[in-house]
Amino acid sequence: MHEERREAAEKHDQHQSKVTGPQDPHQKAAEHHDLAAQAHRTASEHNEKGDDTAGKWHADRAMEHSTQAFKLSKEAHTKSDRIGQL
Repeated sequence: MHEERREAAEKHDQHQSKVTGPQDPHQKAAEHHDLAAQAHRTASEHNEKGDDTAGKWHADRAMEHSTQAFKLSKEAHTKSDRIGQL
């Protein structure tokens, strides 16, 4: 169980490193949306197997990515509005 959580944390960190590079805010938001969706699917799989601890861990990661995606989406929208006004 602890090995699975460690591997999941490492995989999460690898995904995080992919979304922290210099990119367009729309792209960053989309990547966080994708990561949230994957984390939700993984949480669901764990919950179906009765592994509620791992399911909750992945659900928490999904919430983190969803929150970040929302923040980046608002940022991208604001920047797009400013560019359109130039």
